[in-house]
Amino acid sequence: MLSQPPSRTPCTNLASRLAPRAALAVLTVAVLLATVPAQADPWLPPGDLALRHDIQLLADAGIIHSPIMTWPMSWPDISRDVVNAAGETQSYTDEVNDALARVRRAANAASLNGLKGLQLRAVASSDPTYLRTFADTPREQGELSAGASWLTDHFAARVQATVVSSPEDKQSVRLDGSYIGVNVGNFMISAGAMERWWGPGWDGSLILGSNARPIPSLTVERNYTDAFKTRWLSWIGPWRASFSVGQAEGSTTARDGTLPVLPDVKFMAARVDFRPRPWLEIALSRTAQFCGQGRQCSLTTLKDVLIGHDNQTTASGGIAPTQPGNQMAGYDFRITSPWKKLPVAAYAQFIGEDEANGLPSKFLGLLGGEIWGESRWGSYRLRGEVADSACEFTRKDPQYDCAYRNGLYPQGYTYRGRVIGHAMDGDGRMYSAALMLVRPSGESYSLLLRKVTLNRGGSTPEINHALSSVPSQLKNLEVQYNRGFSFGQIRAGMGVDDSSGPTRRGTDVRGFIEWRQGY
Repeated sequence: MLSQPPSRTPCTNLASRLAPRAALAVLTVAVLLATVPAQADPWLPPGDLALRHDIQLLADAGIIHSPIMTWPMSWPDISRDVVNAAGETQSYTDEVNDALARVRRAANAASLNGLKGLQLRAVASSDPTYLRTFADTPREQGELSAGASWLTDHFAARVQATVVSSPEDKQSVRLDGSYIGVNVGNFMISAGAMERWWGPGWDGSLILGSNARPIPSLTVERNYTDAFKTRWLSWIGPWRASFSVGQAEGSTTARDGTLPVLPDVKFMAARVDFRPRPWLEIALSRTAQFCGQGRQCSLTTLKDVLIGHDNQTTASGGIAPTQPGNQMAGYDFRITSPWKKLPVAAYAQFIGEDEANGLPSKFLGLLGGEIWGESRWGSYRLRGEVADSACEFTRKDPQYDCAYRNGLYPQGYTYRGRVIGHAMDGDGRMYSAALMLVRPSGESYSLLLRKVTLNRGGSTPEINHALSSVPSQLKNLEVQYNRGFSFGQIRAGMGVDDSSGPTRRGTDVRGFIEWRQGY
């Protein structure tokens, strides 16, 4: 049946349900610093649908030159492009000029040096969705956050604390979004827990998305995406690179507290994203789980992971206990029409769960397309997407109980009980269609329709599927509204889920409302 979150009471009295001391501390700081200006950050994190629409619009118009399928993105890189386009507004359409103005305002705010003060966020939600997308929707029924950031030419830091009610992973106080970083040449070296989204998809990433909470990591990534000067490599165009190593599971943290977890697992993630042509973007990704309690864990282990010295087997064909870890790798791309009067794009992501002859194999797949344009109400984007998280998804009989699973780590490809890749977990298939409208003022509306088949193969008991223990179907409709006011930004959403399966059939309604200031 479809898994449900732990039983919770309605969000009628949020403060009384939060951890008392942490909530008091957050509220006290909020009262003292509520008038401090907004934040500054060197990175643009995932989560804002309207801002992603604007950035994609500017990239397709030839204003933003950097790759844009890897989040977080570098604000200085984006800011340079939008500032350079300031004198050419007469050559752009109204929708592009509106998007340019909105992104320029956000970039200017993000580039201010110094202590930029407090950011506040409060959320009340009823039954938060477990099928998270690019949108930053609530994880828990009650969330209260406060944070502050500091930016100089060579240093950046942010401290953010979130108190949540009835947490599914038993952590009521979280530091997600916090980091400290320093510029070294054209690279930023940082330590923290930042949301990431790798890939062109809007409704899921097969390798690294924001379904799971961010993994605390040490990261090195490129600030400016300038192309190589040498003629041997200049053909790849602007490029972005990111490499991180983090600490994943530390204890048993599955949602119901009973699923097995191997503690002290490390997580490695590497990605290169480049635009050889203005209408073509390509990225290569690789992730790995390694180490773990009772397993070998040294620099040699990391070296074996990096050079691909794994997939070791015993004489009987089983997984060798000396194997350094479990890896996933693959590629994604987005192709845009070179004709400005035909605003259409297609994208895809193919991620291998296994390896054969040094290359990814047993692929999971995601395909999508989008069109955009201008209407009397503002700019719009219409998209369709299909994702399949079964291994060898193109075959008539794909391989089930394979994706996001391995014999080394009983929790599979998860962090704190949620899949690091696509939210529907393994063996799922999702069809989605969405329409977004962004007004010139920045006010936005979005509509999302999804048809999902979960756990098509029917997992064996030891697989522990994150959402459904048996094959199940889900039809889903979600709407979101976002608008800025003088007192902050308000975002609201509502969803209707119609689920069916061997043991459950019914309709559920859920929703959330969020207020934020300074983000």
